[in-house]
Amino acid sequence: MYRQGDVLIVPVEQAAVPVCAPVPRDRRGRMVLARGEATGHAHVVGGPGLQLLADVDDPEAMFVEVPTHGRVTHEEHGPISLPAGHYRVVRQREYIPGAFRPVAD
Repeated sequence: MYRQGDVLIVPVEQAAVPVCAPVPRDRRGRMVLARGEATGHAHVVGGPGLQLLADVDDPEAMFVEVPTHGRVTHEEHGPISLPAGHYRVVRQREYIPGAFRPVAD
């Protein structure tokens, strides 16, 4: 497992990845795992042939397909290297009375 701030990246078997669609890149051409609401900074993943995917039935559920190697970066955290594999992206959540919400980074 890998953690960068409020983002957890968990290795999964390829069979555990549901039917997914590619997540569009942002205006700067980046694959964004999570955007910080408080700072405007973003957790970004990249690498050769790497794909960021979202579950067709649950767009909040994201997965990363890394054919050779990848790298997760953020303006306020050290970079994380990802070896080849499949990963689920989990956003940290917090409880507020009556609901859960993503943690503001």
